[in-house]
Amino acid sequence: MSEPLKGNVLLVDDDPAVAKVLGALLTQAGLTTHTARDGQEALALLGRKPIDVVVSDVRMPGMDGMQLLSEVAKSWPDVPVILLTAHGTVPLAVEAMKAGAADFVLKPFDREEILFTVRKALLRAHDDTAREPLRAPGPFIGRSRAMADVQTMLAKAATGTATVLLRGESGTGKELAAKAVHDGSPRRAGPFVKLHCAALPDTLLESELFGYEKGAFTGAATRKPGRVELAHGGTLFLDEVGDIPLSMQVKLLRVIQERELERLGGTQPVKVDVRFVAATHQPLEQLVKEGRFREDLFYRLNVVPVELPPLRARPEDIEPLARHFLEAHAKANGRPPFTLTDDGLAVLQAQPWPGNVRQLQNFLERLVVLSDGQVLSAAEVTHELARQPGLSPSPTIMAVARPGPGALQPASAPAGGTDSGLTLESQRKGMEQQALVDALKRAGDNRTLAARLLGISRRTLYNKLEEHGLL
Repeated sequence: MSEPLKGNVLLVDDDPAVAKVLGALLTQAGLTTHTARDGQEALALLGRKPIDVVVSDVRMPGMDGMQLLSEVAKSWPDVPVILLTAHGTVPLAVEAMKAGAADFVLKPFDREEILFTVRKALLRAHDDTAREPLRAPGPFIGRSRAMADVQTMLAKAATGTATVLLRGESGTGKELAAKAVHDGSPRRAGPFVKLHCAALPDTLLESELFGYEKGAFTGAATRKPGRVELAHGGTLFLDEVGDIPLSMQVKLLRVIQERELERLGGTQPVKVDVRFVAATHQPLEQLVKEGRFREDLFYRLNVVPVELPPLRARPEDIEPLARHFLEAHAKANGRPPFTLTDDGLAVLQAQPWPGNVRQLQNFLERLVVLSDGQVLSAAEVTHELARQPGLSPSPTIMAVARPGPGALQPASAPAGGTDSGLTLESQRKGMEQQALVDALKRAGDNRTLAARLLGISRRTLYNKLEEHGLL
C-alpha cells in the first residue's frame, strides 16, 4: 500500500467539506481528483474527463448515488463506482452490488480504508479482461445444436444446488451462463455477486472474498463483509477461478466444504448459505498436474461442468447474433435499421473470431458507427475487417469485394507519392491524429464510444488526445 496510486477519481458529494477532505487524501496519495456536487454534474464531467473511478455519496438531493450508479453503468460500464454511506448495512451493500457498485465505504471513513478501497477499484478498472460484459436479451442467441445442449445443461443445473464449473474461451459468454444458472434457480430472488479473480493481487483478493474485521489491517476502521457473505442466500460467481493463488485455494475449499468462513483478522467462523458458480478459460487439469491448482478444489468445483463452445465451432449462430447486435447498436447510436446482405453474412461466417461473441459484437458496433449507408454488403464488411488486428478476409472474398458507397475509404497518399519529404514518424503521427478526429466525429464526440471504435481504452484515448492537442 506504500506505492503511490495513479489515476483520475471523480468525487460526488453535496457536502463541500467531505469532498474537500476526501479530495485532499486522494491527492496526497498521488491521484488526480475532480469533484461534482450532484449526479448531473458528475455525468457531465464523465463525458469530458478521463475518469478511472467514481466515489459517490449515496444520499444526495436530486439524483442520489444509486441513480448515479445506474447511469454510469449504462454509459461508462468500465468505470467502477464506490458508494459512501453513513447508514451502512449488509442489505444496502447487497443492493449496491446487485446494481453494479464496485464497493462501498462507511462514513466517517478512515484514510487507509478509503485508499485501500480506491486501489482495488483502480486495479479492476485497469484490468482489460474484466471489461465489456456481453449484452444480449435472455441467456443466449443462436440456433446451433451445441448451444441448445448448453442451455439444456444450464437449465438442469439451475434447479439443484451443486457447484457449476463453466469452461470456455474468453468471450464465449461464461458470465451470461452463470447468470442463467442463478436466474433459473430457487435462489433467483437472492443476490448474484461476482468477483473477477484475476483482477486483484493476493492480499486484496482475500479481503474481497472473505471480508475483514475492524483492525485487521491499517485502515480497517470497521467490520466489512466480503463477497461470499454478500452472496448469502444467492449465488457467488467466481470468474477466472484458475487465477486464485494456492494460499487462497485452501481457504476457498473450506468455504465450499463447510459453508463457513473467517473474516480477515477474525477468529469466529461465519456461516454462509451460498451457491458457487465458477468459470475459467484455463485447463485446470493441467494446472493440477503442474501443482498450481489443488486437486481437491478442482473436484469440488467440477461437480457440474459445462463447456461453452467457441463461435468458430457454431458458425450457424453468427447470423442471428449479427442481426441482433446490428439492431441493438443501431438503436443505441440513433441509426436507422441496417440490412446485412447474404454476401456480407458470408464474410462474417468465414472468420475464425478468436475473441468469440464479444469480438463479433464489438466489430458490428464499429460497422454501425462507421458505415455511411444502411446496407452492409461484403464490401463494407471486408473493408472494416482489413482494419482490425487479428482479422482478415480470405483472398477469395477480397477478390470479389469492392468498397461500396457506405464504406470508409483508406487515407490517400500524400501528393507527389512517396517522395513527399515527410518522415515516417511525422506520417504516423498525422495518420494517428486523423484517426482520432475521425473516431470522435463518427462517435458524435462520445469519447467512450470513440475509444471502442479505435480498439483502445478511454485512458489511452485521453492520453492520445492530449498528445495531439485535441483536448
